[in-house]
Amino acid sequence: MDLKDSKDPGFIVEETEGSKVFVVDGETRTEPTNEDWKHLREVADNIPKSAYLVILLEFCERFTYYGLSGPFQNYIQHPNPPSYPAELPGAMGKGQQTATALTTFFQFWCYVTPIIGAIIADQYWGKYKTIVVFAFIYFIGLIILTLTSIPAAISSGATFPGFVVAIIIIGLATGGIKSNVSPLVAEQYRNTKPFVRTLKSKINSRHASDEGADVQAAPTTGGERVIVTPQATYQKLFNMFYWGINCGSLAAIATTLLEKNVGFWPAFLLPTIVFIPGIAIVLVGKNMYVQNPPRGSIFVEVFKVLKMSTKYGMEGCKPSNMRRDHPEIANKLTWDDVFVDELRRTLKACAVFCWFPIYWLCYSQMTNNLVSMAATMNTGHVPNDIMQNINPLTLVIAIPIMDRVVYPGLRRMGFPMRPMLRITLGFFFAAVAMAYAAGIQTIIYDSGFDPAQHKKSNVSGALIVPAYIFIGLSEIFASITGLEYAYKKAPEKMKSLVMAMFLFTNCLAAVLGFALVSVAVHPKLKWMYVGIACAMGACTPLFYFIHGKNDKTDVEEDAIGRDAEEELAYNQNVQVVSDYEVEAKPTV
Repeated sequence: MDLKDSKDPGFIVEETEGSKVFVVDGETRTEPTNEDWKHLREVADNIPKSAYLVILLEFCERFTYYGLSGPFQNYIQHPNPPSYPAELPGAMGKGQQTATALTTFFQFWCYVTPIIGAIIADQYWGKYKTIVVFAFIYFIGLIILTLTSIPAAISSGATFPGFVVAIIIIGLATGGIKSNVSPLVAEQYRNTKPFVRTLKSKINSRHASDEGADVQAAPTTGGERVIVTPQATYQKLFNMFYWGINCGSLAAIATTLLEKNVGFWPAFLLPTIVFIPGIAIVLVGKNMYVQNPPRGSIFVEVFKVLKMSTKYGMEGCKPSNMRRDHPEIANKLTWDDVFVDELRRTLKACAVFCWFPIYWLCYSQMTNNLVSMAATMNTGHVPNDIMQNINPLTLVIAIPIMDRVVYPGLRRMGFPMRPMLRITLGFFFAAVAMAYAAGIQTIIYDSGFDPAQHKKSNVSGALIVPAYIFIGLSEIFASITGLEYAYKKAPEKMKSLVMAMFLFTNCLAAVLGFALVSVAVHPKLKWMYVGIACAMGACTPLFYFIHGKNDKTDVEEDAIGRDAEEELAYNQNVQVVSDYEVEAKPTV
């Protein structure tokens, strides 16, 4: 066989001194040795073009989501003004508690429904078809929201029931898309093994950018040798994905300005129009996406493995061990050894997710109570709900800096920042944001602010800006890493469900938010922020103490996978004797 013609991504050409040489897309690659891990730095691989298409799709969807949800607090809280432009635009006049309750419900609903979309995708339709169907459902909800926000609908009392119907439909649809689009973007990158690559020669290449398009193969002489790792590549890919999300979320700037100066119907019409190219991107790019077919028996297999593990242990559930110890059971098994290891890795990741509800509770203050806080401050001619866009602006600026400068710089110094440390830093910044918000709320109360007079305080709205910046920094470390971690640790055929489980922690945060609605009123708001800050501050060191050790096995666990023969057998529900080994960087 001509090795160059082999399309098998796991096709091993040669094994020498513990190092394997294999072919991927015509390129011969060498797995790093122990010495390579000690002396060579890690870099990210090139990002596939199809991944950029998925990122563009997510930009359109997030533009729509944040564009329409940005005005929600004012839309519900304040009454319809006599004319526009309006100092405080509104439509329903339901008050802050009702507005916070409804926006919290919307958040809750948007993060319950990803489980529905994930089950449909992993069990029946696959990610692509699920995204297409839910995109059209989404569009129906957008039309209802826009039509019930026109002046005639507001004056006739149709706005409130129309809003409730719309957010139920939109929440269902966004959940179906949300649980599948992030796994879809990650699936566009197919390599699962680290390998050594020689960079093109550069002047002072040690200090030149080495990420993305600059990581190109070169002859074995004249360039710097580096280790291209899936960990660095997924970190870069999810950074870009999240950057696209926040570029889209800047739509709230346009919609809040439209809301203040024209009304809510154009504020909702704009995101509806932008969603149309998103649907077009999904349909036109069908043949470009890498798509993993669903495995119809996946959830049955998970249940069986978990049930059997109570009797035999996870290791005893492996077919290879069952053949030796319980051959009468082994013939009935439809999974392989790799699936058991993948499932064990997933359960370990789910323990990490359990800490996120407190984090998302901090994050959710940005879209409701901090918006209301800004309404009590002197913001000049700037709408109060436009202030929350400081957060995506922070991310749009900071993510490229982290991706192109900070993370590569740390890897050059031999310190690849692993997931648990990044999440811990994210929790820390979230606690700082809430403590800062408590301080600003105290300043507002001390200024003589009286909520009964419905007048703004003389406290400058600029003081609230650092709170949004701290939340943005926390997202870089906690939210992006959470998406990355959920994808990497999930079994191959359960990517959407595990992603949905991570997103479900937002739902649990919404439940906590509901519990706090009774204290989301003046003058209790200060103590609400203090309580949230203390809870997040206490969780931060505890999280790292319990889970910090996961960083030592991160690369090893990510290397769990199947070669081409095992993958084919697994997809056909054929049992094979798996002799795979976890091949990765030694634990350090």
